[in-house]
Amino acid sequence: MNVPNILTLFRVFFAIAVFYFTAMKDYDFGLFFFVLATLTDFLDGWWARKFRQITVFGRIMDPFADKFLICGVFVCLVAIPELTSDAGGYPVWLMLQPWMVIVILGRELLVTSLRSFVESSGGDFSAKWIGKWKMAFQCVAVIACFLYLAGGAERVISTNRGDLTTHEVLVSDFFRPDVVVANDSGSMLAGIFDFSFGTKYWRNIVFYTMLVSLWLTVSITFISGLDYSINAARMIRKFSGK
Repeated sequence: MNVPNILTLFRVFFAIAVFYFTAMKDYDFGLFFFVLATLTDFLDGWWARKFRQITVFGRIMDPFADKFLICGVFVCLVAIPELTSDAGGYPVWLMLQPWMVIVILGRELLVTSLRSFVESSGGDFSAKWIGKWKMAFQCVAVIACFLYLAGGAERVISTNRGDLTTHEVLVSDFFRPDVVVANDSGSMLAGIFDFSFGTKYWRNIVFYTMLVSLWLTVSITFISGLDYSINAARMIRKFSGK
């Protein structure tokens, strides 16, 4: 039970905490434990390679912990209505949809099955760069979703001054009677960001970052699954020819 394996087990417990706080709609803590979990993913791999502490337990549990975290958090997020539709009028298909989560889950199940078969036959089915990029985009998408929810799933802030209407409101304007704040809700983290940046405009940036990262995640997840499938088919043909 070395350091990398302990970090891997912590990632499993952090994932459970993410699921719990997401279900309780406490998105600040959900985001906090998700970031902790992703940090352990980086640290355990770095430690195992640097100090040569790669074990059979780690080779089994590390990918399980990754898939448990990512698949579980996407299942939790897709059940939140604010992420599947946009009150601002954007098309529903741009937001997080169940079919996106199915693609993510399907890819993970497929690659796990292929890896088990290939490695049991003596082949090498180690993670590739595209798999690492896939994980990176997934983490960005999840963090953006949590930030969007922490901000009250809010992105349109209107200031009405006579005939002029803009879509940004400064923190100093919050208590002016001529300012209309659309859905002035959010978490403690959102409040900290509001006052740190001096504006609520960061919520718009988070919203569009979330949309882009979700679609990039689905795209690279599909490409990654296709790439692993092609490589596995080549290895299977090679094994069959022996």
